[in-house]
Amino acid sequence: MQKKPFQRNNRFVKKEDEHRINEKITNSQIRLVGENIEPGIYYTDKALEMAYQQELDLVEISPNVDPPVCKIMDYKKFLYEKKKRDKEIKAKAVKTVIKEIRFSSNTDEHDLDFKAKHAEKFLNDGDKVKCYVMFRGRDIVFKDRGNLLLLNFAKRLEDVASVEAMPKLEGRRMFMTLIPKGKKK
Repeated sequence: MQKKPFQRNNRFVKKEDEHRINEKITNSQIRLVGENIEPGIYYTDKALEMAYQQELDLVEISPNVDPPVCKIMDYKKFLYEKKKRDKEIKAKAVKTVIKEIRFSSNTDEHDLDFKAKHAEKFLNDGDKVKCYVMFRGRDIVFKDRGNLLLLNFAKRLEDVASVEAMPKLEGRRMFMTLIPKGKKK
């Protein structure tokens, strides 16, 4: 087993290429594909010569097959386009935001209305709402009051939200998760 040199941080480590290119391809024969080339099995030296004539790179695409598949292309352009595609995919990915609303077991009707307005705003923005009742000290005796409070809260928001997870007790907290009915994000 080869030891790695001691490194305090990663900025001095040279990043290895994802694919083997040009002289780094060690096999004697390869399966060659690409534009303006007749696909087939070639010797690596001949394929490298063809790539140099076109002023392009010989890139190993599938190293695990026998013989490995290589393609003649502009490697830097290929990496740029791949990075661009990955960035677009990441930008299109849906980012779920979870907002939290906290109650106590003694929350009054007015406070419930006030927090329902905030939750409605969050749900209209397309965010999930995680509401929980925090039980302090001996309040844990009133679990049913917390359950009733959360169900009442869900009933007030039933036109804009649906219940994803019914109220459940974990330690001294009772949780319930609401999701928007019509996501606008």
